[in-house]
Amino acid sequence: MCGIFGIVTDRETALGPTLVEAGRRLSYRGYDSVGCATLRPDGTIDLRKDVGRIDEVAERLGFREMRGTRGIVQLRWATFGAPSQLNAQPHLDSDGDLVGAHNGNVVNNVELRAQFLAEGMTVRSTNDGETCVHAVERYVDRGYPMLEAIRHAYRDLQGDYAFVIGRVGEERLYAFKKGSGLVAGIADGAAVVSSDLPSILPLTRRVLRVEDGEIVVLEPGRVELRRVEDGSLVFREVETVTESMEEAQKGGYPHFMLKEIHEQPERARELLHLYDASPHVEAMVARMRAARNLYLVGCGTSYHACLLGAVYLARLAGRPAIPVLGPQFIPQCVPAVGPGDVGLFVSQSGETKDVLLALEAGVARGLEPLGLLNVIGSTLMYKSRVYLPLACGYEISVPATKTFLNQALAFLYLALRMGGHPTAFLQGLPDLLAETLRSAEPWVEGLVADLAGRDDLYCLGYGLTYPIALEGALKMKEVTYAHCEGMLSTEFKHGPLSAVHDGYPVLFVCGPEDVPRIVSGVNEVTCRGGRAIAIGEEDDRLRANVHDLLPLPRAGPLLNPLLAVVPLQLLAYKLSVARGIDPDFPRNLSKTLTVD
Repeated sequence: MCGIFGIVTDRETALGPTLVEAGRRLSYRGYDSVGCATLRPDGTIDLRKDVGRIDEVAERLGFREMRGTRGIVQLRWATFGAPSQLNAQPHLDSDGDLVGAHNGNVVNNVELRAQFLAEGMTVRSTNDGETCVHAVERYVDRGYPMLEAIRHAYRDLQGDYAFVIGRVGEERLYAFKKGSGLVAGIADGAAVVSSDLPSILPLTRRVLRVEDGEIVVLEPGRVELRRVEDGSLVFREVETVTESMEEAQKGGYPHFMLKEIHEQPERARELLHLYDASPHVEAMVARMRAARNLYLVGCGTSYHACLLGAVYLARLAGRPAIPVLGPQFIPQCVPAVGPGDVGLFVSQSGETKDVLLALEAGVARGLEPLGLLNVIGSTLMYKSRVYLPLACGYEISVPATKTFLNQALAFLYLALRMGGHPTAFLQGLPDLLAETLRSAEPWVEGLVADLAGRDDLYCLGYGLTYPIALEGALKMKEVTYAHCEGMLSTEFKHGPLSAVHDGYPVLFVCGPEDVPRIVSGVNEVTCRGGRAIAIGEEDDRLRANVHDLLPLPRAGPLLNPLLAVVPLQLLAYKLSVARGIDPDFPRNLSKTLTVD
């Protein structure tokens, strides 16, 4: 989830301090490298970039000294190409007279790079930001003016991205978007464009929201919008922003956790686009298919994704997989591990010590390591024979939300590919997630008053929804400090049922195939005076037996778990706020656990 910022001014000036400050205001998005470029009146481009934090790199490379009439700063969150000085953005074209940077993922990056090399272009990195620059260069070299070159390049670039580019000899910057965020601003004698508001607000509060399929032309004190389709002008009212800086960083949401819950439809869409075009998916599937024993290893939320992945793999690919907690992998599995075995290690940060220790112990006995991770350049990435990114961007709130959703979706995608099933139906998931968010929020609000004072409850599921019940319970514990135990619904009668008394709340997560079994569990609770709350597709049998039902969109058994987790995340969030807790930073917890 990179961040880009571009500025055009009416005279040559010291742009460095402005670019550094803009980059700092984008740094909350997460990044591994940073770079600045300025275009000067003498026809030269000053480009400086490297791996590291913005203040350190700015000091070391002298960002604040940079001058020009136009400037670009980019903070990179690696997806294509490991973090390095070469892969850091912005990038130049072959001749050094175009410079640009992007935010997002260009999923046909590999194919386009091969084309550019065959056409004789100078391709310096493996980063898809450079691919965006060469996509424009291709048409500039064929004689097209910049606006037309961009229109053609837009059609060549597949994926979700926003891009800003400048050319020597012009006094403009251009930007365009397809999926990723982009906003433009108009100031006195200047115009700016950015991934989001925080980097713009110190310079102007007069902004234009850019929509997909639009090109932004920035000139000093002026912004013009044009349609990619035909180049025609777009007329849109300039709006005046009243949000504070903190509100802007949170996208208008009161907490990052809520913002990240609402980002899930878009992050799922980006993951699907990425995997549809990635050659690494088939490489991973081939290794999983050939494994003597297949282990899925994670901790906490990632372990719950592994549990769900094991069910998907068995159901869709006929492949048994062994989900195991990272620390338990060594005593439980390592003594039996040997050559031919494969471990898929799952970690949001890629630095979880328990997972890395399990990997090292397995590799020492001949196991082949694969990785599923969100941070490119992490230790897990370098130790994995093949890895796939989660494409979630930075997750600021300590409780995992969008990273769990994309982990679960990644497992479903791999299981479908491994079993030879089509994946096209997954393209409908982002819209289903958005629909679930809309319907779940008022339902959750209705429960908060009754549940906010509860310090003890259960969350039950079965089959594909059992891991979702565990994840929902973990979210409750993390951010409400109440005890919520996740459990297989059929196990509840083997002891925990004794906790039920008048009004005692029990949440049931119900898949469409499991209604009779869940109804049986519901009645074990309600006949003892407990309160049964269900999340599942609309069903007369459920409706007749529970006290509260959140009807999920009809999506079938495979997608149902991915939708069901959303109301549980929202419920945990709302209860946390109602109990006076900051859900972004719950006590005693850390985002990345690097201790035993």
